[in-house]
Amino acid sequence: MNNHPEDAGIIQTILDRFNNQRFPRAMAMKEKVDRGEKLEKFEVDYLAEVLEDARSLHALIERHPEYQPLVIKAFDLYKEISEKALANEKS
Repeated sequence: MNNHPEDAGIIQTILDRFNNQRFPRAMAMKEKVDRGEKLEKFEVDYLAEVLEDARSLHALIERHPEYQPLVIKAFDLYKEISEKALANEKS
């Protein structure tokens, strides 16, 4: 039983933010690193902020495992961006 009735509103807010802000921004960064470009400091800081936010949502995701596949896909995207950005820095 869900003892957190506010979860539905929180999840909706998170999904809206992801769809309208975070996903488009992540795709723009992915396109940039795919072209071999380096990320700017503010973009690296943004990735760190996203990861910190994700850590704070751990309990929410534990209570709602139906969202885990989406979370995993988002993490995979951010991981891909980070790895490619690191490779670009080294070259």
